[in-house]
Amino acid sequence: MTEFDPFGRQAFYDGDYRHCEGEILEVINPATEALEGEIAAGDAETVATVVDRANAAQRQWAARPATERAALLHDVADSIESADIEPIAEQLTREHGKPYPEATGEVANVASIFRYYAELARDEAGVQPGTTQSKSFQFARTFPYGVSVHIVPSNFPILIMSWTVAASIAAGNAAIVKPSEATSLSTLRFMRRFSALPDGVVSCVTGGVDTAQALIRSSGTDVAAFTGGVAGAKAVNAACAEQMMPAVIEAGGNDPMIVSEAAPMEVAIAGSTTAAFHLSGQVCTSSERFYVHEAVHGEFVDGLVEMAEALRVGDGLENSEIGPLVSETAREEVSRLVDSAVESGATVACGGRVPPDRERGWFYEPTVLTDVTPEMEIMREETFGPVAPVCRVSSFEEALTLSNRSELGLGASVFTTDLREAMAAYETLEAGMVWINNPMIDNEAIPFGGWKQSGVGRELGRAGLEEFRQTKMGVIDWDPQVREWWYPYPDEWFHGTDGSRF
Repeated sequence: MTEFDPFGRQAFYDGDYRHCEGEILEVINPATEALEGEIAAGDAETVATVVDRANAAQRQWAARPATERAALLHDVADSIESADIEPIAEQLTREHGKPYPEATGEVANVASIFRYYAELARDEAGVQPGTTQSKSFQFARTFPYGVSVHIVPSNFPILIMSWTVAASIAAGNAAIVKPSEATSLSTLRFMRRFSALPDGVVSCVTGGVDTAQALIRSSGTDVAAFTGGVAGAKAVNAACAEQMMPAVIEAGGNDPMIVSEAAPMEVAIAGSTTAAFHLSGQVCTSSERFYVHEAVHGEFVDGLVEMAEALRVGDGLENSEIGPLVSETAREEVSRLVDSAVESGATVACGGRVPPDRERGWFYEPTVLTDVTPEMEIMREETFGPVAPVCRVSSFEEALTLSNRSELGLGASVFTTDLREAMAAYETLEAGMVWINNPMIDNEAIPFGGWKQSGVGRELGRAGLEEFRQTKMGVIDWDPQVREWWYPYPDEWFHGTDGSRF
């Protein structure tokens, strides 16, 4: 196999790294602003070639017995577990800025996803309901769509790619990955882990919006998966609709965190610190709106500020918990939202600025805002950064009501030791996922996705597999006979029950 080259402007298809033509895009280290590599924005010719190769591979892949596909997915998991993941993790830290322990954890923890879907791959699935006619075998089976397109975000490029790619290839599809421009190099490095699969089953072509649109609009692709912001999700969904192409869409969130009067306070403070600031707040399921009961507001804020101020800000390859934002534009948007909140009456309890000792890189201090009101923009918009805006509430019911005042509904979190509150939260919160006393956890066996404008369809679980297969009804009359409802109709069918004509 050709060696991966961060400056080689490569794509991955037919089981190897290949030079890719197209506009040159620079990959910049968000901590140092140094050039880490170059990628090409895959042009129409490259896209056409990759799609053709994927279609040829998919026909053979789908024809394999399910047990063979399952075994090969286990081989992919073996490759991940036995690999030296340090080069991929370091590349990911240099591209995205996330702390190195989080990068290694991301790469190491995806093997279980391939194992889970390896086992589901053996379940061809189908249904045999009660028949509607005698001597007729009536059933349905599932089949792959063909070639799937996976448009992957920068925050968890390996993890989120694996969620949908594993499900897609388990279902018998071939998969083409279009990574984020910011983290294409680490994604390309990871492609070597798919060498256990037949050539062409998994491919990767780099680029931006035009490349993604070309893949979706190609006559050779059949289903799409997208994770990203709402605007991008709508553009992808519209393009898929024009092609009558099914799509799995995860469009981000503006997740609420409720801290009840009955919250286990030590756990709530530590969990909220992670929920707000993990990956510098660049997680779709980050807690971005805090509704804290007035009885515990002071204690909670004091604890949150103390923990936030103790977090180390720095390069992800240093000893730090808070890395840079992924781009200068991302930091500018976070700064704008914080400044807008302050202008509207919010108080900066800590942070709220670029670290004075970080002249290079796109860093922003972990920030806690108090005196926040529900009407402020920072409570209504997705804030993809290390900010915890805290709104004081007088009751648990008020917190539930305010939590549901959003067009987004990805996840929601609650800290409480009151079982009634826990159950009421799960039943009431308008979100695809609700976490009680343990925010942001996922499980490859449980569907992941949002309500409202946070998405369409589901990743993970059996539901995630079903997104990549289509059903086919079958009817086999094993004792053929003329059915009474077939043409021609008897004359008496044209008379009423009293013998009169209609």
